Amino acid sequence: MLLIAPVTLFLITVLIICSIFSIRYIGPMEVGLVNKRFGLKKLSEDNPIAFEGEAGYQAKLLMPGLRFKFWPIFAVNKHPWIQVPAGEIGVVIAQVGKPLPIGAKSAVYRKEFANFSDLEHFIKNGGQKGVQRPVLSPGTSLPIHPVGFLVITKSRVYGVPISPELTSRAARGRNLSCEDFGLNPRQLDVVRIEPRLIKEKMVDIVGIVTTFEGDPLTGGDIASRIGGFADIKKLKEQNASDAELMEMILGSKNHEHNNYQDFQKFLDTGGSIGLQHDPLLYGAYNLNPYLVAVETVPMLVVEQGEVAVIKSYVGLPTEDTSGSNFKFGSIVRPGHRGIWVEALRTGKYPLNPHCYNSEIVPTSILNLNWAKATSEAHNLDRNLEPINAKSCEGFIFSIDLQVQIHIPDTQAPRVISMVGTVSNLVNEVLQAAVGNHFRDTLQAMKAVEFIEKRREIQETATQYITDKLASYNVETKGVYIQDVILPAQLVTVLTEREIANQEIATFKKQQEAQEQRIQTEKSKGTADMQAALAKEAVGVDIEKNKAEQVKVQADAAKFRRTAEGDGEAHYRQTTGEAAGAEIRSIGLAR
Repeated sequence: MLLIAPVTLFLITVLIICSIFSIRYIGPMEVGLVNKRFGLKKLSEDNPIAFEGEAGYQAKLLMPGLRFKFWPIFAVNKHPWIQVPAGEIGVVIAQVGKPLPIGAKSAVYRKEFANFSDLEHFIKNGGQKGVQRPVLSPGTSLPIHPVGFLVITKSRVYGVPISPELTSRAARGRNLSCEDFGLNPRQLDVVRIEPRLIKEKMVDIVGIVTTFEGDPLTGGDIASRIGGFADIKKLKEQNASDAELMEMILGSKNHEHNNYQDFQKFLDTGGSIGLQHDPLLYGAYNLNPYLVAVETVPMLVVEQGEVAVIKSYVGLPTEDTSGSNFKFGSIVRPGHRGIWVEALRTGKYPLNPHCYNSEIVPTSILNLNWAKATSEAHNLDRNLEPINAKSCEGFIFSIDLQVQIHIPDTQAPRVISMVGTVSNLVNEVLQAAVGNHFRDTLQAMKAVEFIEKRREIQETATQYITDKLASYNVETKGVYIQDVILPAQLVTVLTEREIANQEIATFKKQQEAQEQRIQTEKSKGTADMQAALAKEAVGVDIEKNKAEQVKVQADAAKFRRTAEGDGEAHYRQTTGEAAGAEIRSIGLAR
């Protein structure tokens, strides 16, 4: 009886001590991870967590508050809730579940998994080990099992690693970080697509997406587009216009998988691994860095007075629409591989530069200067210099020239197909044509003749360059010789000749001045005698009038006398004839 009392007292004391150590307080933002030290059942080799009372880490966590777990059978370690800061994401890695299939890089996600806070539910619904496709969004606060899952954030790693390599690092007192999992801290930020300051200028950008999981691309494609280009083919069968085809291609199918944020939906809708056709537009996106990478590039901007010719590297097979006479490549309808027959007009376009190469073509009139100065509106004539040519006598000329050209917007695709770029048109085609024409022209002429016929030479050059560029579907608006820099020897000769010509002209002017002076003096003398001359002229006129009067009177008197004599003679003749007739009549009667 005396021995029973101490044993009982000892047992009671042990029980009290165990009870004290068995009561654990779990803080408001903590969970209790239970580790069972003893158990009849053993865990399976590929599962570190006990779901049926086996020894080891227990699947059920202790939630905040006072909790009882009998010590020393159970040990309880407190772990913080998962806290994802604003502007960051949390990547979830499952350490339990079924193994991933061969070739898979991430685990299949089902809606039943929710936010991974129920480990038993995750296992029962076929959860897989490895990287989980969804990420925890900014501001997430969850009681996630610290052994079942590791959660990687920018500032820390939540959970207890079971990998030997990671366990050894943790055992050495080193806190795990995202870099231990092959991630850069910047990759755990929310991806933001927004205007960016580049070279002191705000530039519109888009996000080019590359995915690291999915079915391989087929048919020689270099980029994945949900559904391929079946929609483009269907539109063509419905006789859609080029504008409708372009609108369909420029449209995005990112809404089908929430802009790659629902990666499981991306795979379910047929998304393939590699470069993605549809870019991300302005916004903030929670993207899994193990599965999605984003490269930001400037958005295609087409200003007023220019068009963008599109060279497509993706799409339906090439179907040339340029005709048999066009021998400079394939011109295709939008949606096919090749140069699009229709260029993009003024606007902003979210095109993937890895799938489509755009060539900006100015459609306003271009002034190209063969001179030291270049145009301020563009930089196409930066390699053009004054034309150096030699006359037939050996004089070397330097000619400053300006050529105005125009590329019609409807012909821009053909121009680019022929020359590649507008810069090639200027430096390879126009520079050679203009330079050789003026060299050939001057070589066959004398220096002075070139100067004297400058206007004629300019008109001939205009016609030549017009015909030359017309074969490239480019219009010539004008060719102007701005300045001709002559050699020093010729300048001296021409200067002396001009001085002599000016002296001759001066002498002629002086002679004309003297002649004018004589004429002036004569006119002055004539003017001084004008009154006397006028009086004498009046007197002469009076005398002439008197003489005319006398003559008229004399003629009148003469006429009167003649008329009187003629009348008397006539009278007498008539009277005599009458008397004779009378006598003759009487005699005849007798």
